[in-house]
Amino acid sequence: MRHSRDEEPAAGTILPNPGGPGAGMIESAAMVVEVAGSLLDDHDLLLVDPRGTGVSSPLDCGADEPTFRTGMREQQLQIVEQCGNTLGPRAAGYTSAATADDFDAVRERLGIPKLTLYGISYGTYLMPVYAQRHPEHVQSMVLTGAFPLDFDRLQRPTAQAVSLTLRRICDRSQACDGETTVEDLRTVAARMQVEPITVDAAGQSMLLTEGKLGNLIFESATTSVGADPEEMTPLGLLPSALHAAANGDDGPLREWAAAIVSGPELDSVDPFITISCNDYATLWSADATTAEREQQYRDSIAHADPTDFGAFSAQGWGAAQRDGGDICLRWPGSVNDPRPDQVQDPMPDVPVLVLSGDLDAITPDANGELAAAQFPSATFVSVPNTGHVPDLEPSGCVISIVGTFLGTGMPGPTECLATIPPIQVAPVSN
Repeated sequence: MRHSRDEEPAAGTILPNPGGPGAGMIESAAMVVEVAGSLLDDHDLLLVDPRGTGVSSPLDCGADEPTFRTGMREQQLQIVEQCGNTLGPRAAGYTSAATADDFDAVRERLGIPKLTLYGISYGTYLMPVYAQRHPEHVQSMVLTGAFPLDFDRLQRPTAQAVSLTLRRICDRSQACDGETTVEDLRTVAARMQVEPITVDAAGQSMLLTEGKLGNLIFESATTSVGADPEEMTPLGLLPSALHAAANGDDGPLREWAAAIVSGPELDSVDPFITISCNDYATLWSADATTAEREQQYRDSIAHADPTDFGAFSAQGWGAAQRDGGDICLRWPGSVNDPRPDQVQDPMPDVPVLVLSGDLDAITPDANGELAAAQFPSATFVSVPNTGHVPDLEPSGCVISIVGTFLGTGMPGPTECLATIPPIQVAPVSN
């Protein structure tokens, strides 16, 4: 897509990636144009579906999305194992490195000298891989909802971010007490370890375990927060539901979970599983047997400091992750190339802007700061009252900061961040 000011040459070409892994890019063109707004006045836009997504030969390993989203952990493990067995040797072709090389082949074919890389969520993992492999073709980078290539394998920053997010929404709204809400979560999570409750939603039953509760909170409830500050979101309803459950009434929590599960389906889970299990660092050795992997995972959990997981247990938090914990324990695929976290090639010394929503528990501020630290020249900006990802906030503040950065290499004034309003939070009844 060409820039709108066609009387002037383009200031650059933006290559976005919306994350996943598994999200196609071309089908999201209208949303990208709407969010990008004035950025496209003087920048061209290059949309490429990563291999295995969209119109780029969609990957099919037979993964069942509803079960992968709501099923018990054993069912999820079986889906991952089946996916790897179905793909066989083909699985090794789906990595972030392969996708990055595909992007560069498109760039070369079109004769574009340099790209401005705009990564969102998993895109903040993918774009640094491109930058390492093709540094001479990077003009600048924007990473929003970011995490580093060498992220914590136990995902402790995300667990801690759940409690921090609850404290922040309570303190800012004055609708609840943050410490009480975190203690309510601790009480409910501990009960779900031994007494899960059944939730009926979307024509199916889901067992709300500690892990499932953790997943719905950090992965679903903090996504898109701040996109409409007047809307009552699942995150805003959570303190009240937790307080009721901590005091013996599970009804509001059941309704809360059912509303999330009945929402839109995930992006294709087939490339999500494949790339996650090929690329992300694990708590076991890739060449170990399944039994050895299980023991190595148990040992890692057992030796972890239990206070590092916020309101959750280490085991429960591991089961909360659809792309971490033990999810890839039975993945049979193997990749000859080093994982991205093992690559030591330096990042290019180009302007990099890293943005995090301060209510985001998927890629919290702590991970955004680590993502920024990967680069010689990076600026980190925390966006208040927004979740995963902050670009969606409607005031135009974040996009204006991005626009200034693309033009100057610096974010410029950020005073508008203070005007982003707190989210709506349902009052907690005592």
